[in-house]
Amino acid sequence: MDFFNSQTRKNNLKCHKKRLTQDQVRLLEISFNSNNKLDSDRKSQLAQELGLPPRQVAIWYQNKRARWKSQSLEVDYKALQQRLDNAMSDNDRLKLEVERLKEELNKAQEMLLAFNTTTNNYSSISSSCDEVGSSCLQLHDQSKHHLDKELYACLIGDEGHFGHNFFASSMS
Repeated sequence: MDFFNSQTRKNNLKCHKKRLTQDQVRLLEISFNSNNKLDSDRKSQLAQELGLPPRQVAIWYQNKRARWKSQSLEVDYKALQQRLDNAMSDNDRLKLEVERLKEELNKAQEMLLAFNTTTNNYSSISSSCDEVGSSCLQLHDQSKHHLDKELYACLIGDEGHFGHNFFASSMS
């Protein structure tokens, strides 16, 4: 029986609950925007101006603060999500750049190793060339020039950034 009485009371309250007019809501919004906390004097003044019970004004403020906080959290979340997306994108771009630079470094190291190996081989050939003649020296110079070109091409890479500067500074 108590359940039936409480349900009837709730239904009667809903029937008597008045919706706020647009003017009332506008005045409450203006008041809320100037101060989102409501003191008892301001609550009484607003209630009198709006022709509402002070309790309804207090509940409107409470609900408005809850909605305002939710909206504020949503805006903060979206901003953080955007920052995360940007950071992830930058991270992916940097990973690709690191991989590209590692490949360039490996090519340069391979070329340098090949250059050093060839130079060492030519040193031993050069000593035997002294016995054979000058045609062997021409072959040595042409091969060394070809290796220099390959090393330079490797160091400048496809895009010509780091390797070119490195090679140019080492040549000076």
